[in-house]
Amino acid sequence: MADESVRAVRGDGRAPGELRPVTLERGVGLYAEGSCLISAGRTKVLCTASVEQGVPPWRRGRAEGWVTAEYSMLPRATSTRNRRDRGQVGGRTQEIQRLIGRSLRACVDMAAMGEWQITIDCDVLQADGGTRTASITGGAVALYDACEWLRNRAGLSASPFRHFVAAISGGIVDGAVVLDLDYAEDVGAEVDLNVVAREGGGLIEVQGTGEHGDFTPEQLASLVGLASGAIRELNAGQRAAVS
Repeated sequence: MADESVRAVRGDGRAPGELRPVTLERGVGLYAEGSCLISAGRTKVLCTASVEQGVPPWRRGRAEGWVTAEYSMLPRATSTRNRRDRGQVGGRTQEIQRLIGRSLRACVDMAAMGEWQITIDCDVLQADGGTRTASITGGAVALYDACEWLRNRAGLSASPFRHFVAAISGGIVDGAVVLDLDYAEDVGAEVDLNVVAREGGGLIEVQGTGEHGDFTPEQLASLVGLASGAIRELNAGQRAAVS
């Protein structure tokens, strides 16, 4: 009965811990050193990785590299047109960019990069919830290829890429703990959570907010547990994409 009540909440009939269909299309950018088009349900994000020699001034002289990220949403990625970011980037966009950058830096050994920078651009083509988590999962595939480019073209003895990182959203909708929220679920969720973890299960970041209520430690543990299982599934998809 409990499972049926959860299914009634979810418009597409998914089970509480079930991911939307995910595809990772690698090498879609002709000119980028790494690229991946990720689709998670109706959400689609193009992730491209650009390699540049040199690092930001505050990192010079350390013989270490840097990974950073930028995020944007195309004007008609949603049901109404969004204005393009021109000049100053908004606070929400800055927060998402920082999350993506922090997450993807966990993929690489900075000391093994040398003084090279990789920028991951995440452009949302179509949004139906989970754009930041999709950006991290797809961005890691683009980053993998950029690190391979460094190994092959910059004379590194080995790729600085160490392990994949993936992310997924979760939440509490009408009192039910569910995973991978689409837009309709996200806007009405009492609790919204994003979990980032690496291969092997180590957590990198957990962001949880009681949007319209609060939640218990037990519900948090349930959400993180569901997310951890889903991230293992996403890691397997990332490995398959680059194999």
